[in-house]
Amino acid sequence: MPHDLRPPAIFLMGPTASGKTALACRLADAFPVEIVSVDSALVYRGMDIGTAKPDKATQARYPHALIDIRDPARPYSAADFAADAVPVMKAITARGNIPLLVGGTGLYFRALHEGLSNLPEANADVRARLATEAEEVGWAGMHDRLSRLDPVAGERIKPGDVQRIQRALEVIELTGRPLSELQQSTRRPFGWRILKLALVPTDRALLAERIAMRFDQMLTDGFIEEVRNLRARGDLHADLPAIRAVGYRQAWEHLDGATSAAEFRERGVFATRQLAKRQRTWLRAQLDARVFDPDRPELTAFVSAATRLFTPLSGA
Repeated sequence: MPHDLRPPAIFLMGPTASGKTALACRLADAFPVEIVSVDSALVYRGMDIGTAKPDKATQARYPHALIDIRDPARPYSAADFAADAVPVMKAITARGNIPLLVGGTGLYFRALHEGLSNLPEANADVRARLATEAEEVGWAGMHDRLSRLDPVAGERIKPGDVQRIQRALEVIELTGRPLSELQQSTRRPFGWRILKLALVPTDRALLAERIAMRFDQMLTDGFIEEVRNLRARGDLHADLPAIRAVGYRQAWEHLDGATSAAEFRERGVFATRQLAKRQRTWLRAQLDARVFDPDRPELTAFVSAATRLFTPLSGA
């Protein structure tokens, strides 16, 4: 098998409150890496406390690319991230360093590494017609049609998954090509060889406790006042991606008078725990990742050893 001559890059992935930032900083002390944030909330300026953004002292010592690059009034997408991350990674590589991409937003990692499908936008007329046809033949019949037109998608999509069946048939009607073919055609070779490191806590109760403690610390640090300041701008609203971020959505509802302080705190902690659960589920699907328990005392040594095996770096 030929040697992979692509430059190295590292993905450090993990659920919220799993210690990714602290570990990334320790790796930056030991290896010639530069940190790139992979977080859908850290991109927004003025959202510091509720996102657990690295403080100014940390960022001064360990610069994080792709933090504070977007105003909260302007949505930011996975496609935006992929477009922004590639030139940043190229610049890091050109300096002779290794991009260390750190975060918990799985869609951003996937968009960067695998690309996003170039699929047509939803068409209300086509969807309405498909829904009408489904009333006549049933969604099982629509799934049979999908299986004939796109056997790969028909195998992957369950007969009861109405939304995905409808979307797959819609794409076929709009493009004349199978959904599975379009999804595959957007794949492109990635410019770096990747070491995936996944922090997956084995003690979920301990992670849940850390999430609650961190949320309480955010409240102490002035999270509610931060959201009040965002509301005072007058140009932000609850449907923006920035305000839909975990914690901010619950704080916005609280300041609307929908919840008491206790209810807000409970809902914020619950939403953060649910986010961590979704992140763990995504990480379990990363079969090519090296998995580490962040609560093990030997974590830094184990991760450093894996990094040294991946690329000939000299430790500090």
